[in-house]
Amino acid sequence: MQPVREIKPARITPAGSNNQLLYFTSTSLLAGDDAIVFLSERTGHPNIFYMNLKTGEERQLTFNEDGVLKSYVYFWGNEYKGLGKASVCLHAESGNIYYIQGRDICCVDIEGNQRILAELPDKQVTAFTHVSSDGTLLCVPTTDARALEYDTPQDTSRYRPNYDIDERVRRENLSSWLRVYDTRTGKEVLAEQVPRAWITHVQFNPVDNKKILYNHEWPSDCGIRRIWLWDGKKHIRMRTEGDGRSREDWTCHEMWQRSGNEIIYHGIYKNNVPYIGKMNADGSNITEIPLPESYRKYGHFTVSNSGLLVSDGYYQEENEDSSGHGQWISFQKVDWENRRIEWIPLCKSGSNWDSQDSHPHPIFNHGDTAVYFTSNKEGYRAVYRIDLTGLKGLLG
Repeated sequence: MQPVREIKPARITPAGSNNQLLYFTSTSLLAGDDAIVFLSERTGHPNIFYMNLKTGEERQLTFNEDGVLKSYVYFWGNEYKGLGKASVCLHAESGNIYYIQGRDICCVDIEGNQRILAELPDKQVTAFTHVSSDGTLLCVPTTDARALEYDTPQDTSRYRPNYDIDERVRRENLSSWLRVYDTRTGKEVLAEQVPRAWITHVQFNPVDNKKILYNHEWPSDCGIRRIWLWDGKKHIRMRTEGDGRSREDWTCHEMWQRSGNEIIYHGIYKNNVPYIGKMNADGSNITEIPLPESYRKYGHFTVSNSGLLVSDGYYQEENEDSSGHGQWISFQKVDWENRRIEWIPLCKSGSNWDSQDSHPHPIFNHGDTAVYFTSNKEGYRAVYRIDLTGLKGLLG
């Protein structure tokens, strides 16, 4: 399929400095879709910025001067010092932004008013956080710091440390915790220990704060140990073996449908065929659809209100090299019942994926009228927007 039309995305953030969306498990758009929150390194350190999309007015909200905090993905960061780039999440309705600075869990609003909610325990490292849909709770996953301690000098040009983190966590009996904080008082209302687990992604169910979707990161048996649910009382393994599923599959990037009734995820079967999957919120009714064999370019998926998916990977043109990361921003209209996918390519992101920060991570805005993504195609990271208003008839 050829592109719907020659869509040229508009660069939203200023030229000349590195700017990027928040991680895609958090929206970056305020509830009215008229303003955006993003990370910028224009000051020489990562900080949180606000932009009014109608007027172009920008506002610096944090004033970090201590670099990047060491955490998942940012393995070479500073121990207990700096801004946790993986920690930033936005509650769209209130405009409250939550983040970790050193060991402090902080909140800043779009006017720049800041407060410290709580202090993290000593000897813990963090990862991607999540705020509940109603804005009352913040989940911060932490792991025993030993998980990310280097026993030998590390090559910092590598994406990850040169040892198996999951293997260390299991061998040394380390733990992770699901830590939940009241966003008004800062009180820790849950500290659920998960032994022998490295948790890096957490997401409240959009309609039920008692349910937290979480992961075990980079496990050797990823097909059955990646996706988990804490239902408020017990931990549930969500993807099991059988019906073509194997512990040797690779599974990742689980996320809630916006209704909270279903979970979307993707991965690669042990025979090297990529797939996308969906299951009910209790792990039942698993449906998985293999992708075309030529679609080998790794990417991510996120979902709209209507269930339309957007991805920064997998789709490729005929005769296109199948190695490396994805280049196309494309939509997927998925017929789960009949196990069919219609791919609608829109434009190339142009990003070279040289780091976690330059992953495009496309997201829909709240009204499904635009898609935003990050790219370093102009030599620096910037946020781009694809206007969807002219495509409504096609997308349905």
